[in-house]
Amino acid sequence: MGKLDGKVAIVTGAGQGIGRGAALALAKEGASVVLADIRADTCSNTAQELTAIGARALSVPCDVSRRDQVKAVVAAAVKEFGTVDIMVNVAQAMRNDVPFHETTDEDMNLALGTGLMGTFHFMQECFPYMKEHGGKIVNFASAAGLEGHSNWTAYAAAKEGIRALTRVACHEWGQFRINVNVICPMAGSPHMLEWGKSNPGMLDLIVAMIPLRRMGDCEKDIGRAVVFLSSSDSDYITGQTLMVDGGQAMLR
Repeated sequence: MGKLDGKVAIVTGAGQGIGRGAALALAKEGASVVLADIRADTCSNTAQELTAIGARALSVPCDVSRRDQVKAVVAAAVKEFGTVDIMVNVAQAMRNDVPFHETTDEDMNLALGTGLMGTFHFMQECFPYMKEHGGKIVNFASAAGLEGHSNWTAYAAAKEGIRALTRVACHEWGQFRINVNVICPMAGSPHMLEWGKSNPGMLDLIVAMIPLRRMGDCEKDIGRAVVFLSSSDSDYITGQTLMVDGGQAMLR
């Protein structure tokens, strides 16, 4: 018996990294998983991984910044599996390492459109189903927003906006038994590793600043936290930001 037997989850950004890790962790606990990603090929690959371990999975290409495509993902989930119980918003695109004064409108539109608006779209579209029977929403933010990291203006703004959405929905939707929480992760995702290649020595420096002295694993560390916030174990937790980062950043 898994913690999530009979539950239906949607995971965005599921083609790689944290999204893929979350999808695998949810599936291994019994959830049926709908995978959404702008890249159809990587999304399909993750779906094949899930079906190979005996899980029920559906891959749906999606640009989360477009409301019509978000509607199509939720509709596909309901048609295939009957409802939506769990929504995990991981998808995020951005341009890396841009100083504040060089950040363009295009940079802001990309980060806000995929992160903030994508999360907003999926939360709204899932609400009618969760309102009927309760649900769990797990959003993703970042220490870059919490601490205001240099050169991440658009990304930080998007991530703090997501935390604001989470707090408002927590107050409005708690009466419907909908729990809404945020994870701020630190993980060795493909995006993080690629950034490390472009910035020699920086990953070693980051790891040295993490009390547990390692990068998180997308499935075993971040994915398991998603499972916790998606299961009945977290029924009395909502509106919170959970730092799953080895102690790198601490809420005060």
